[in-house]
Amino acid sequence: MFFTGVWWILIQGKTDTWFVGLISISLALVTSFILLPPNQYRFSFSGFAHFLIYFFASSLKGGIAVAWMAIRPNPDLHPNIYKITPRLPEGLGRVILANTINLLPGSLSVELTSSNLYVHVLDERQSIETEVRSIEEKIAHMLRLELKN
Repeated sequence: MFFTGVWWILIQGKTDTWFVGLISISLALVTSFILLPPNQYRFSFSGFAHFLIYFFASSLKGGIAVAWMAIRPNPDLHPNIYKITPRLPEGLGRVILANTINLLPGSLSVELTSSNLYVHVLDERQSIETEVRSIEEKIAHMLRLELKN
């Protein structure tokens, strides 16, 4: 249904290209099953809503903090790289975690290995460990994953 809806939007509701559309939709569906097999992740819409609310609130808070640092005449920055051991299992959850950290102002995922996540922060006094753990919980709820202790 998703790919059919995307096709419908792309062709602006015209019906004369549905032959090509059916082929394209079928190929997209097969490709999606190969890249992300069904039932590998059980998606939670309420978890996704909580994740989005948290993400937008954190982005706003971080954006204000970075803007404040940028306009100060003598910014008091203490950059650092943290090594964090993710509690999420390897796979999609960890990738979402690294990318979410990249999108939050003042932090950047430097490297994601099988056992560690390296995060660069503009100010080491910010509680990056707490922030990462909170993001992990939101992702685990969204994908219905178990966190390691």
